[in-house]
Order: sequence, then C-alpha cells, then structure tokens
Amino acid sequence: MTPFKLSAPELLRATLVGLFMLGSLANCPAESSALPVLQINVAQVNAPLPPTFYGLMTEEINYSYEGGLYGELIRNRAFKADTIQEPIKPENYDPAKNYPAKLPHGNAPKFWSTVGTAQISLDTNTPLNAALNVSLKLDANGATKQNPAGIANSGYWGIPVQPKTSYAVSFYAKAAPGFNGSVTVSLESVDGKTVLASARVSGVTGDWKKFTATLKTRAIPASKENIFKLTTTAPGTLWLQNISLMPPTFINRANGNRRDLSQLLAEAQPKFLRFPGGNYVEGDYFSERFNWKETIGPVESRPGHRSCWGYWSTDGFGLPEFLGWCQDLNMEPVLAVFAGYTLKHDYVAPGPKLEPYVQEALEEIEYVTGDASTKWGAQRVKDGYPQPFKLRYVEIGNEDWFDKSGSYDGRFAQFYDAIKAKYPHLKIISTVGYEHPGDQQVHSRTPDLVDEHYYRSEEEMESQSFVYDKRDRSNPTKIFVGEWATRVGSPTPNMAGALGDAAWMCGMERNADIVLMHCYAPLFVNVSDLGAGRSMQWKSDLIGYDALTSYGSPSYYAQKMFSTFQGDEVLAVSAQNLPTYTWIQTGRTRNGVAQPPRTNEVKSLFYSALRDSKTGKLIVKVVNRADAAQAVKIEISGAKAIAAQGTATVLKAENRDATNSLKAPKHVVPATETVDGLGTNFTRTFPPCSITVLELISSQP
Repeated sequence: MTPFKLSAPELLRATLVGLFMLGSLANCPAESSALPVLQINVAQVNAPLPPTFYGLMTEEINYSYEGGLYGELIRNRAFKADTIQEPIKPENYDPAKNYPAKLPHGNAPKFWSTVGTAQISLDTNTPLNAALNVSLKLDANGATKQNPAGIANSGYWGIPVQPKTSYAVSFYAKAAPGFNGSVTVSLESVDGKTVLASARVSGVTGDWKKFTATLKTRAIPASKENIFKLTTTAPGTLWLQNISLMPPTFINRANGNRRDLSQLLAEAQPKFLRFPGGNYVEGDYFSERFNWKETIGPVESRPGHRSCWGYWSTDGFGLPEFLGWCQDLNMEPVLAVFAGYTLKHDYVAPGPKLEPYVQEALEEIEYVTGDASTKWGAQRVKDGYPQPFKLRYVEIGNEDWFDKSGSYDGRFAQFYDAIKAKYPHLKIISTVGYEHPGDQQVHSRTPDLVDEHYYRSEEEMESQSFVYDKRDRSNPTKIFVGEWATRVGSPTPNMAGALGDAAWMCGMERNADIVLMHCYAPLFVNVSDLGAGRSMQWKSDLIGYDALTSYGSPSYYAQKMFSTFQGDEVLAVSAQNLPTYTWIQTGRTRNGVAQPPRTNEVKSLFYSALRDSKTGKLIVKVVNRADAAQAVKIEISGAKAIAAQGTATVLKAENRDATNSLKAPKHVVPATETVDGLGTNFTRTFPPCSITVLELISSQP
C-alpha cells in the first residue's frame, strides 16, 4: 500500500464520513480498514479510446422495429401475420429463390376487425404481386350512407395520436365490377365517439392502384386509445393490400423512425450500429433468415419473413433503413452477414454449397460501400442513399458457438478469405469469443476481432469487471463485446442493473487497448403487453415504450453518461484497499450436475480514468455499488495542477430496486453539480448505489 498523509481538513472530513458509515458498512465489509485509493498517472496513456467504442446492437425482438422504432402504426399491414410456418432444410433451399408465404385462404386476418356489416377474409387468389401474395377481401355489399362498412386496425396496442399532427396514409386497392363509390380513411377513438381526422379517397377501379391521403388532427389531447378505419358507404367488394399509416418521423425521413425513441438514442451519442442482429441474422430456418436482398427496394416489393422471436416482420425496416438509421445518428455500420447456420442448428458445410452465401455477403458489402458504377451500389442509390457508407467491420454470423457440428472454423475461413481478397481493409469478426472453450474458437484463420457476449447478474458482472485487465496483450486479435447486459429488473433494468453495467463499462474502458467496441443488448422493449408470447420476449432491455410514450432505464442513463463523457485517451490508474462484499453464489452446475453454493468476495468499488487530449480535461468514473457511502482518496500524478473546481454528474437511487417506467420515466436520472476541493490529492465521498463522472481541469507539467 502506498503511504499518504491527510491534511487537517481532509482528516476532519474522513472522520465525519467514518462516523456516518459505522452502522451501514456491515452490509459491505471492507477488505481493509484503510481508505480506498485511486492513483491516476496523467503522464501514462495506456491506450487511445477508440472513437467507435460505444455503440448500439439491435434486432427484431420485443417488437423493436414492428411496433417500436419503425414508424409504421398499422399492425399486419400486408396481411401476412397468418403465414403458415414451412421450415425448409438447407439441402432444399436455394438462396436466390423467392419462396412465397403459404397463407390460409378465407380466414379473417389477424389484428383486423370489421366495421358495420362488412365481412373480411384472406384472398390468396388476388395478390398484389409475387412478394405480397395475398390480399384482404372486403365484402361491403351491405354498406349504406347511414351504416358504412369496412375494416379497423388498433395498431400495436393502440394507435398514438398527437394534436395538430399530419399522418400519411397509403394503401393499394382494387374493386369488383359495379363498385363506383369512394372510401374514407379515419382516425377515431376506440369508443367510436370521436373522429380525430378523416379523408376521402376516390378512384378505386378493377385494377390495383396505390392511393394516398393525409390525416391531420386538431388541437386534441395526445392519446393511444384509438383505431384506424377504412370504410365505404357504397356497396361492393374491394381488395386491399399494404395499408400504411405513418406519423412524422425523425428528421422527416420517408419510411423512417419514431421520433421519441430516435431522440433518446441520439442523446446517448452512439458511434456504431451492429445490425441486423443478433439471432435475427440467422432465423430459425434458412427460409426465415434475414435475406437482405428481400429487404431492399419499395416496401410493397418486400415479402417479409417470420422473426425468430415469434412474430411477423414486414421488412419495412430493411437493409436501407438500417443504413438510414446510421446516417440519421451519425453511426458507423457494423455489418453481420448470414454465414450458413440457423438457430435450429441447420447449417451448410464449408465448400461449394456454402459459396452462394459467401457471394451474397460480398454483394451485401457492395450494396453498403459501392458507388453508382457497381451493381449493388447503384441499387442503394436507387433506394435513396446516393453516397457509399463507411464500413470497417464485418461479422461472420452470430453466436456460432451454438453450432455443435464444428463447421464454424471452416465456414469462417471461407468467408474470411473471400472478403479479404476483395476488401482487404475490412476487419473480420468471429462470433466465437475467448469466453468459450478453445475447441469452439476459430484456429484456421486469425480473426481481427472476436465477439464476446455476457448476460449476467449484477454480482457476476461486478465479479468479472477486472477480467480484461488480465488478458494477453500479445494476442493480435482484439475484442468486440457485441452483446452484454446486467440482467436485473424487468421489463427494463433497475438501479442494480445500472450498477453492474457501470462496473463492467469501467473494466472495458480501462482495457480499450484490447476491447475496441461494445454494445448493450437488447436495446428496446414494447412494454404494452408483458408476458410470454406477447410484447416482450426478453427481460432487462435498455429502453421501454408503449404506442405513445417511452423512457430510458437507469441502465440507459448509465450508458449515456459513459458514452458522452469519454475523452480520447485511457490513463493509467491503479487502486489499493478496494472494499468488497460477500456474494454467495447458488444455482451452479457442472456437466449438468448441481454444485454446492460458493462464497465469493467481490469488489464493490469500480473505476476508470480518461483524458480529452484537446482540452486536457480529465474524466474519472467511479461506481460505488455498496449500500453505504464510500470515501475514496484520489491521487493524481503527472499533472502540474488540478483546478480546485470541477463538475460531478451522478446517477444514484434510494435503493437497488429503484427504476424508471412509463408512469415515472425520470425517477432515476443523473444530475450534474459543481464540486470544490479538488486537486492532485483529494478525498471524495461517493453516495451509496451511485455512478459518478468527475470532470477535472488539468494543467500539464
């Protein structure tokens, strides 16, 4: 332990703190009675902090796009949610072929209801096109002026309506001979008492045609207890397809994203986006994978597919929209390509049969990065994105440690060689990290990065927060922590989750020489209808929302603090006398056999130190996960002086269970204050259950 002396004011302060802590430290026994010490060497930069250190990971889970980020308000707009699952084995699957969805004929479609005397059914004999190979047949022969007939949709657990707002309606329609009326589209309250906005559309004929209208609301209260209706007062039969209702989107992008969710993300300043997943890359079967070529072009030409999380994806949020999302938030794309393996453990062995998927990946890279002179770059331009996107990282598959066939090493090598040959500057990521056994890892090639995933309890995340300090620095392969989360709290994390997250992020920041990027997962959850098979498939998600409103969890605010206070240099920092707590670990198994409980002593104080080289500002992050306040001595060397005044941004809560929700979205949020008494040696008391970012002004020697 490095000896130090306390000044008279510091001694008095430490004494008072000690008296305050007497009754509470029993719950967080210290490793030593001496004060914890953090020693920061400003003269020693351990690593640059990568500019893309903090990012986002996302996939279609918990209604993240459909009913979430994607602006579309109509549920089952293409009438394909009733699709009958038809698993196709890889030996029978042609990646270049479109496999039309099989749908029941004559059934009423999910999430649609009738208005008046109308009768509705799925019609597979009157498709809009090969992609949308079904339509809704509307029998409105009983319609009159007094009693309109038609269809209604209540969206994703309600249709949100804001005052003085314009909503864009579009749909395809055709009619049987004899129909010569118009249709009315409207937004109405669920009880039918209030029409919030309406518009009339005419010109429906015997041929498919696209129609558009605008619904503009008056000065009404914001609400989600609303429905969308399409009705007619003229008797006849109509067929409908791709019925869309879009609100104003983030930066007004066509086919764009929900504004409030986009704003929450923008405020966290993410630097990259890992997409399209996650399990969403693979799907349960080959016919349900993310087939990027079927997600481009006009939305009415996209067939959609079943999400591996049990609901239908229209693919209205497809590859172009992922790129638009990157553009909107100034993020760098990190592209995951399908690698010949699906979640139900079907795979294509390395060799000639895998080659079409390798070529597909090369073409996808060309779509993202190619200019207008290339085939797929020209298609991206046609899809509305004239400039090539900067791409540096490509991930081969997702979580291929689940592949027990042992084929991943060979599959990875085949993709690696082809991509490096055409795009030698790209960094290739293996989906099997060093947290898995060596026989599952890639050995035939040297990945540029490996993707490690950690979903743990708070105690586990805190226990492993120093794991990267011990990693081998001679290994040329770097780390991408592509999915991680402290899984405490549901549907979104509570303060305990945020504390585990912050402890883990401190460890990754300290080790940014080997950990180049990371992203929390999952990002989103629709909290409207919690429970198995409903709006949530995975607990502890960063951001929660319903149709109308949204909120960031305590973990979201921890992420925001770490990503917005980051600097560009990782400073050398060491610690002595760190307090610990006792964690009795239960539920352990080994080779399927239950193991006895294990007692662990876990650190309860976590830290990192960064510097902004342009301003000289020091950024010190300290996490006190204990239920009692903790005084910490901070010693800074290598700086001529540290200004006496700085700022502290603190996220804290009254207890570990404290959280945010739709009803209390800002219950746990950070607060910033000016602090005094700083210097090259000072003592600060960190509140219980808290995450603190100190900003210090430094003068170099």
